[in-house]
This record gives sequence, structure tokens and C-alpha cells, in this order.
Amino acid sequence: MSWLTNVVLPKIRAVVSAKREVPDNLWTKCPACGQMLFHRELEANLNVCHACGHHMRIDAKRRLGVLFDNGDYTRIELPKPVTDPLKFRDSKRYVDRLKEAQAQHGPNRDAILVAHGKIGGNDAVVAVFEFGFMAGSMGIAVGEAIVAAARLAVLQSAALIVVPSSGGARMQEGILSLMQMPRTTIAVEEVKEAGLPYFVILTDPTTGGVTASFAMLGDIQISEPGAVIGFAGARVIEETIREKLPEGFQRAEYLLDHGMVDLVVRRHDLGATVGRLIGLLRRPMIEAPVAQRA
Repeated sequence: MSWLTNVVLPKIRAVVSAKREVPDNLWTKCPACGQMLFHRELEANLNVCHACGHHMRIDAKRRLGVLFDNGDYTRIELPKPVTDPLKFRDSKRYVDRLKEAQAQHGPNRDAILVAHGKIGGNDAVVAVFEFGFMAGSMGIAVGEAIVAAARLAVLQSAALIVVPSSGGARMQEGILSLMQMPRTTIAVEEVKEAGLPYFVILTDPTTGGVTASFAMLGDIQISEPGAVIGFAGARVIEETIREKLPEGFQRAEYLLDHGMVDLVVRRHDLGATVGRLIGLLRRPMIEAPVAQRA
């Protein structure tokens, strides 16, 4: 009995209880339909659910690759702003939050990348937000990046495309963050005054001070399907007006129906759509011959 208890039984238990080590990141559950998606298939499909078409978030580098022709682009070095100008601290020091985000996304990074290249054969400068970096919040660094992108577009006589994905202004920078709203608006106006196209591709989510500034000033407003776009959150609005909001309120399709968005475009088609629009706006008009009256 002791042999069975001490030798055989532990071995049987070890075999029965043994579990295969399966990586946690092999499957992703779609937040919209609940479908389990194999990570390689999901990545190949640009993080779009093949079952319901739900557009999940992608990082800034991947989005640049989606937009530019053949994924070929050149990133620019952005100005280095003052770090933690207000010496802000809540449950953590602001500098510690920045270090944590930069450890994940790269040294000297912030919530935006700027690159230039060709889209549909047309010169373009693209500024893409990184939502994973402190919820894509707009601080001094983001404001400086958009100003730099606008100036580069004017210098290269290129279209400017901004792809926001943000929770709004960065509270750790206080009034200095709010000052980026007029700064980015002026930068966009400089692009328009130069006669260059300015497009905004609204992604999930685009809210707060970002929505209240450059994000709603595009010559053409494009959005990905299902993106949340608004200033305040739906719950805050409902508590303020004491009314139930309509179904799908603040979603891209709702804004399209109500004239706030011009196009809702699948992620797979964004590059081709933007390239076609740039070509239409930049192509010189052909003068039709004037018929002479007999």
C-alpha cells in the first residue's frame, strides 16, 4: 500500500494534473462579438475582427505602415520639450509615469509619431497618436509634434494627415496642455493658407481637448468604423442633461449621419482612400474649351 501511495499515485496525479504551457497571447477575444481570434490571423487582418468587422486599436508604427505606400516612410526627429514643467504629482510623480510609458514604447518617445513619404504617389506628412502612451493625451510634446508636422508639410508642399487617438489634454501639464489647443489650430491654418490638403482620420477614441481643436478642422473628416468621437463622455452628458442619449451616440456612424464626419472607411482601405483624395485636391483643374458662338 505504501508503494502505491508513495510512488504510483503521485506519478498518476502528476500526469493528470500536468498542463501544457500555452502562451497567454495566442488568442484575443473580440470585445464586440466575443469571437476568439488567433493572434497571427488578427495581426494579418490589421487588428480587425473577421467575424464582425470590429476595429481594435493598433499602435502608431503599424498605422504608419498601413497608410504609406508599401509601408515605406521616414520618421522625423521631434523637438524635445521641457519635462514635467509643473513638477506634478498625484498618486505618482509625472516623471515616473513618463519613464514607465517610455520603457514600453521607447526612450524619448511621447504620445505621437510624425513621418513623411508617399500616399497614393502623393507627398504626405502624417502625425499619428499612440494611445498606449498615457492614453494618447496631448501635452507640450504632442503640440510641438503637430506644429513640426505642419511646418514640414508646408516646406515639402505636401498634404498633412493627422490620426488622433486620445483621451484629451494631459492633466499633468495643466494650462500648458490646454495651450496646445490654439497652437495646433494655428498650425493647421498655416497648412490651409498654403493651399495644401489637411485630413483627419478619427480613430477610437478621439475625445476631450483633441476633439475641441485640430481634430475637427480637416478639409475632409474620415473615421474608422465604430470609433468613439466626442468631447465629454456619454455618461457625463447624460448626467448633465438628465436624458437618455440616442443609440450609437458619439460613434462614427452616428456622426456621419449627422454631418460631423464625411467618410467612414475600413482600415484596409484608408491608404487608398486618402491617396485618392489627395490626388483629387492637388490635381490642377483642366480648363474646358470655350465654345464660340456662331
